[in-house]
Amino acid sequence: MLPELTDLSTFRAQLAAAPGPDTAATQGAEERNGQLTKPPGALGRLEDLAIWYAGWRGDARPSIEAPQVIVFAGNHGVTAQGVSAFPPEVTVQMVANFQHGGAAINQLAKAAGAKMDVHALDLENPTADFTQAPAMTEDELLAALQTGWNAVDPSSDLLVVGEMGIGNTTPAAAIGCALFGGEAGEWTGRGTGVDDAGLANKTRVVAEGVAKHGSDDGLEVLQRLGGREIAAMAGAIAAARVLRIPVVLDGFICCAAAACLAKIAGGTLDHTVAGHQSAEGAHGALLGHLGKEPLLSLGLRLGEGSGGALAINIVKSAVACHSGMATFAEAGVSDG
Repeated sequence: MLPELTDLSTFRAQLAAAPGPDTAATQGAEERNGQLTKPPGALGRLEDLAIWYAGWRGDARPSIEAPQVIVFAGNHGVTAQGVSAFPPEVTVQMVANFQHGGAAINQLAKAAGAKMDVHALDLENPTADFTQAPAMTEDELLAALQTGWNAVDPSSDLLVVGEMGIGNTTPAAAIGCALFGGEAGEWTGRGTGVDDAGLANKTRVVAEGVAKHGSDDGLEVLQRLGGREIAAMAGAIAAARVLRIPVVLDGFICCAAAACLAKIAGGTLDHTVAGHQSAEGAHGALLGHLGKEPLLSLGLRLGEGSGGALAINIVKSAVACHSGMATFAEAGVSDG
């Protein structure tokens, strides 16, 4: 079970002390992979995925029975700067859509056989406009991290976290710029579809936020430039690490949350794979900084955990082949 998060120091300590993969299970999975009825390497990245998954679950012949998708929703004060093509009210409306099963992520989670949960974080109280003040207080950051931390079902065996929050590509861009450097324009994209003038304005906002609140500390950047749903995703990804539950990362905003964790302690994201590369321009650069190669690239830019949920079936297929195929000895096939 997970310990209680009482303060940010506890959160940092939990990440620093989080367990790694089970080396015996990894070795056993590698040995099994070498005995399966196929030429060496014939299943490509599926083989690596299965071995990675086996190590984190501590089972050389694992199965995936209980995937979980969690969508977190938050509102952003920085939308007052005109950074989004949609009004903040859409966040509330989409949460209702999630709860009634009408969104894309509901269909994708169902298709993947995943349980889906939705957590709305204080939608009537947007974060502060980060061009004027830190987006969250320390207490607000801790509360959001706790929401994510407590949302992970310890009995789940694969996790995807997604988000809904009008304007949240702006804090994600600011997080990327603050943590990894470069110009604001390199990190800022069109999000839900702003025009050229909107993109220029959004880039200005990102630059002002980073200039005002820049830091190379992941939690400080998350507090000053992030959002409640971004912090909740970080909390859930961290909880999964402590519980040794593998995680499939979603798009640009999810990876911005993960990047904050990567700056806290080394190897913090070793239990994660990138589900996809989205159409948001800077997502590829962010994945590069995180050292993650996406499983899919389908031009998605929806958020909600959609790309991560799509990739659940890729991971499930990898594990099914690894654990369900016969070995040469079992099949009576000569391995040469």
